[in-house]
Amino acid sequence: MSAMTLESNKAKIAKRVIEVLEFFGDRNQPATVMDIARRYGRPQSSTSELLSSLVEMGLLYKDPTSRSFTPTPRLATLGVSGQPEIIRDGRLFNFMDRLAQTTRETVALFGMVGTHVQIFRWTPSPHALAQEVGCGASELLSASAAGLLLLSTLTPDQSRGMLWRLNAEAPAEAKFDYAELVERVSRFRRQGYASGEAGFMPGAEVSAVLLPRAGGERPLALGVIYPASSAPDSNALVETLKHGIGQVFSSAESETPIASNPFVRVV
Repeated sequence: MSAMTLESNKAKIAKRVIEVLEFFGDRNQPATVMDIARRYGRPQSSTSELLSSLVEMGLLYKDPTSRSFTPTPRLATLGVSGQPEIIRDGRLFNFMDRLAQTTRETVALFGMVGTHVQIFRWTPSPHALAQEVGCGASELLSASAAGLLLLSTLTPDQSRGMLWRLNAEAPAEAKFDYAELVERVSRFRRQGYASGEAGFMPGAEVSAVLLPRAGGERPLALGVIYPASSAPDSNALVETLKHGIGQVFSSAESETPIASNPFVRVV
């Protein structure tokens, strides 16, 4: 076996491990080998072997009666220590779950990874639209209002350079109006929020707000994704996001619980 083939196999194994972890991140219930094998189109035998390895590592429990798997606390703590406080203590994710419940729309946490905007956490709505993507999905920064909002956290020269690169590398059918996107990024920089095309899936829009950050922390944006046909009040969504985020951060600083209904209005 060549070194290149070996590296390729290692990358495939790593990808499959992440798929399993994201599978449990998307649902709050046990899963069987076949549930996961069907979701990703993997062979049952290799999926069973992978899950058994994760059980041995203490990342999953296996119920001997139902032969189903659930995450252990060890899985929940992986990587948490290096995250901002509102992620470590669960306040942000609790807010996302309540916001999705209240608005009945999908709520997502976005981050910037190279030239892409990626979904770091995903609380889906009952809409069929929300079932098409999930945690780990990525889109070019230029193809999503959330991506342009994250791009606005760079200096003007850096954001213009990134847009120029994205346009230069795009195929002819995907090229965009460079001046228009430069203007939108500038506007989002002034506002601290954005509304527009969601990317990731057709027919979806997003209203997103930047999270406050301490020195050295990477930019994150929290957004509500909804079908373009439903046309909710985007200004109300933005105000709801800003109000709720403000309560989450103020409660983290004061170490008091956030209000049971941290929303400006029902949208």
